[in-house]
Amino acid sequence: MSALSGKIEVINLPKITDPRGNLTFIQKGQGLPFEPKRVFWTFNVPSGSVRGGHAYREHWELIVAINGAFDVVVKEPDGLETRFRLDRGNKGLLLPPKTWRWMEEFSTNGMGLHLSNEEFDASDYIRDFREFQNLNGA
Repeated sequence: MSALSGKIEVINLPKITDPRGNLTFIQKGQGLPFEPKRVFWTFNVPSGSVRGGHAYREHWELIVAINGAFDVVVKEPDGLETRFRLDRGNKGLLLPPKTWRWMEEFSTNGMGLHLSNEEFDASDYIRDFREFQNLNGA
């Protein structure tokens, strides 16, 4: 994978297969094109719940389903939606800044790992879809 391209990308993470189980890792240059400054995870998401529903102005994010599965839905300024099913621990979804997204359809025990290139900054969040559209020329 190349450096930060500005595109949404499904990333194949390194996978080491062993009779004792699989191991996947993330480090700069191998599955992660940035140094993580923030790591958080979602878990115990009740059935039917939705997480996210925003975009970041500057932050890049890599999302990995480290247990179970869930969908990441990306919405373009024109309303077009694309759904990505994350269901393998060695696949990640790389999201550039100004990507409106949310997570839904969590399986039982679905757990999402999120890595960002920046620390938490509330002012970096775009929480209103109309504002998102205006920033993207829609």
